[in-house]
Amino acid sequence: MDMDLIWIEFHDPLKRFVLKRVSDQYIAEDIVQDVFIKISKSIHTLKDEEKISSWIYNITRNTIIDYYRKKKHTEELPYDLVAESEEDDTLTKELSRCIGSFINELPEKYKEAIELSEINGMSQIELSNYLGISFSGAKSRVQRGRQKLKELLVACCHIEADRYGNIIDYFQVKTDDRSNCQNSSCNL
Repeated sequence: MDMDLIWIEFHDPLKRFVLKRVSDQYIAEDIVQDVFIKISKSIHTLKDEEKISSWIYNITRNTIIDYYRKKKHTEELPYDLVAESEEDDTLTKELSRCIGSFINELPEKYKEAIELSEINGMSQIELSNYLGISFSGAKSRVQRGRQKLKELLVACCHIEADRYGNIIDYFQVKTDDRSNCQNSSCNL
């Protein structure tokens, strides 16, 4: 089959099809372009021209799935690509020793939720069962505990991190109100 005819017949319907599944018109157009590239590269493999429509829509569905898979992984690099330096690792270890004292300053319900989920690795579903509360209640408790922990930490320390979240430097905040840091047994 001629690619020009395929383009004329399928471009607009495919774009509508993709737009129903991808909300951004520019991304949808990119996906449609990818679909036509795949079609042109593999049109010779089509055995029955009467099935071209289902074949093209199958390629389109797979291309949309590929887009969402790629999108899901754009935030995080694979473990083996992230290089840690000894200095970064040392800073992280030093600061992690301080985190324990900040966790101890949290109200008991948040302290327990953070220790069980973040330190002991309990899932939030397991946490909800363990505490006898709803899953959304467990999620909320962990989120609030994280926020309160962050507030305690930020009130006492300035932390610089790279775009991957690795700590590259930190220092104690110099303020007139030192009460937030004095409660902590952390020696920054």
